[in-house]
Amino acid sequence: MRILVVEDEPTLQAQLVTALQAAGHVVDSAADGEQGHYLGSVEHFDAVVLDLGLPVMDGISVLKRWRAEGLTMPVLILTARDHWYEKVAGIDAGADDYLTKPFHMEELLARLRALNRRTGAHASAQWQCGPVVMDTVSGRVLVNEQPLSLTSHEYKVLEVLMRQPGEVVSRSALIDAIYAQDGDRDSNTIDVFIARLRRKLPEGFIETVRGMGYRLATNNDN
Repeated sequence: MRILVVEDEPTLQAQLVTALQAAGHVVDSAADGEQGHYLGSVEHFDAVVLDLGLPVMDGISVLKRWRAEGLTMPVLILTARDHWYEKVAGIDAGADDYLTKPFHMEELLARLRALNRRTGAHASAQWQCGPVVMDTVSGRVLVNEQPLSLTSHEYKVLEVLMRQPGEVVSRSALIDAIYAQDGDRDSNTIDVFIARLRRKLPEGFIETVRGMGYRLATNNDN
């Protein structure tokens, strides 16, 4: 699965990311509610681990906004206090499950597996364009049925393009996908990631549309 972790405590966030990656998941993370809301709104995730006590925007507000926007990905909330009303507030806001801190990582992984089974996330998006297949559940990319090794940024750039095969994707859209709300953006890095992807993908698979952006060649059958 591709999972978003929204947790402001650095040590716990790192532990969550490490454990989820070790379990075979693709993981993105955010340290405050505003960034977490943004990532959840513009990216596809199969599940979210969401802390309630977040800076900038609290977890309940984040969750309510997602549900108001029509986003239905399963959300497992984390709460530091074992108060029944806090759990009820989370469930009423649209959470699918909750854990009280401290918790065992094995329990969190088991609860995410249960959410996956209940929601059918195992059947979520798999995109194909010519010989390239991207599975957003496993995070795998295949070219002519052979696995392709990509960095996280390369994966994100390709994911945006794969969502819209044959359509032009602007540089700004690609920058948003990579950096989210990070203020330290460098548009020149897009050229670097596109160049790297072109070396790994079939020739002519990514086309440059001068002055507009990039698109995938839908007639590429190599």
